[in-house]
Amino acid sequence: MSWDADVTVVGAGAAGLSLAVGLARPIPGERAAPRVVVVEAPPGQQRSPKRTWCYWEAGGGAYDHLLAASWKRLRVYAPDGRVIDRPLGPMRYKMLRSDRFEAAMTERLGEFGVGLRQLTVESASDAAGGAVVRGRDVSGAFSVLRSGIVFDSRPLRRLPAARTTLLQHFRGWFVRTARAVFDPGAAILMDFRLPQPSRGLAFGYVLPLGPCEALVEYTQFSPAALDEAAYERALRHYCTSVLGLGDYTVWEREQGVIPMSDGIYPRRNGRRVYLIGAAGGATRPSTGYTFAAIQRQSRHLAEAVRSGRSPARVPAVHGRRARAMDAVLLRALDSGRVDGGAFFADLFASAPADRILRFLDGATSPWEDFGIGLRTPVLPMLRSLVELPFLLRTVPAAGPGHL
Repeated sequence: MSWDADVTVVGAGAAGLSLAVGLARPIPGERAAPRVVVVEAPPGQQRSPKRTWCYWEAGGGAYDHLLAASWKRLRVYAPDGRVIDRPLGPMRYKMLRSDRFEAAMTERLGEFGVGLRQLTVESASDAAGGAVVRGRDVSGAFSVLRSGIVFDSRPLRRLPAARTTLLQHFRGWFVRTARAVFDPGAAILMDFRLPQPSRGLAFGYVLPLGPCEALVEYTQFSPAALDEAAYERALRHYCTSVLGLGDYTVWEREQGVIPMSDGIYPRRNGRRVYLIGAAGGATRPSTGYTFAAIQRQSRHLAEAVRSGRSPARVPAVHGRRARAMDAVLLRALDSGRVDGGAFFADLFASAPADRILRFLDGATSPWEDFGIGLRTPVLPMLRSLVELPFLLRTVPAAGPGHL
């Protein structure tokens, strides 16, 4: 069988482009990079809308020149109005728009001699000695790509069976105000001064782009998404009654749904078909953050392929201890044993913000985790921990949403 490439990457979002760049970039002193084909969906409904990604890291990073903004401080507003304002020390909280990232990564791939091929992918499966991707091109003609390995970032058709599944669903407005009302030096990570749903929690999220511009989001962790009118009402209330923005205009909107599940995500869909990005378990279940984990996952997978090792040997992007803690927290939130607003506010009030961010990223030591755990509602968390082994895993009725 003749190969079209050594590696086919399905999807040209954060996961697909990050991995493709890692595979294709020339490294002095190394053997030639593998031949890579990147498949992107044709223009239309299958393409993801423009979105905002946020992540944190110490100091400068590889994508700093693409950032929309970054912040040295984070604020959390407790349900009672208490303000937790924390400097991030060496960390920076960073905001990246998907269109700038995708354009820059596509340009970089072009410099490496890798183009993007438009194809509506119907399947990715094993074949003799490799794998095949089947789909239709922009004219509707059937097409087959053959390669040694396939990395597939398409959203899962169904979420994995889980004991607890919540959805992080949100709608955001990019607003411009008539007067200077935002503090460009601090991002509001969670603002719980909002009416709470009967199950789960709701909060505001504000990323200032300047004194008169910001992304303002309304977010819920709950079992089901809302309709558009409900998000719009919640955002109007937040902007007017809570933030007191005065006169403002909305110049762009974004919306999304992120599963928060203790399900076990499959790492591959065949011997030579590997799942990456959110489909491959990159989303942190307790927070919904994905971008930084995608970067780690892409780096490790690219290193494995380029060194001749099997990608199957690359560890899961989130370790067992982190996933176990997430399962306990999700159960505690979904059961109502823990007040979500008070929990997150007290968490950020209990330790330096950079330590909490490392904790949320799964980068703290067991001793640090233990110390942070003692500052949470111990009895409700212990009860949730004890009952987890007795709960059945079921397939959620909700689909994977906009990943």
